Amino acid sequence: MKESFQQGLKEGFWHYFPFSLGLVPWGLATGIAMRGAGFSSVEAMGMSVIVFGATAQLGTLPLIVSGAQSWLIVLTALVLNLRFLIFSATLAPAFKGVGRCQRWLSGYLLSDGVVAACASRLLTEDNVQRRFGYYLGPSLWVWGVWQVSTLIGILAANAVPQNWPLAFMATIALLALLIPMVRQKPMLLAALTGGCVAIALRGLPLRMGVFAAILAGMAAGVLAERLANEKGL
Repeated sequence: MKESFQQGLKEGFWHYFPFSLGLVPWGLATGIAMRGAGFSSVEAMGMSVIVFGATAQLGTLPLIVSGAQSWLIVLTALVLNLRFLIFSATLAPAFKGVGRCQRWLSGYLLSDGVVAACASRLLTEDNVQRRFGYYLGPSLWVWGVWQVSTLIGILAANAVPQNWPLAFMATIALLALLIPMVRQKPMLLAALTGGCVAIALRGLPLRMGVFAAILAGMAAGVLAERLANEKGL
């Protein structure tokens, strides 16, 4: 490995390391939830490795448990992960000069926290190797922490007291990642719009209120960013 790539790995890892601690309660809660939904340990861990996303994993569990049709489960996962299209488009310039296989790996490892914490550096670093290392270091760490935390939750599902506030701790961890992202007005508008729509439509069946909230938030964010760019011009 080139020295610049190794430097990027270290810098990215240490920059994101403090934020990664918030993944532990999320992973524990997700592992426990999958076991509570009737998944075997192998099935739950397989879903964690393949899907690698708390929102999609938790969001599709009620549908899987209720015996919903496969197309609805897949559609739910796709809608819940639409935000990654925006994340990918945002980070695309940072992968100029990176090989195809590396980009495929990077797409699989893409996570909210790394985007929130590392995007500004990724988009301003000129050295391709250091830039890729800066992304890969924290992303691989996030993957490892997530899988280990989920595995612990799966194995300890029957031993964890039901009154432990794991879901609450996971929500607090998510808020800690969300706050830096909403400093920009388009992101803030997207979050507020999505939140309001989710609350207003929470009574809809099949979690359609969540779908509507995601689409409304994305539309509001894109529109706000477009208007901001036009004013800047």
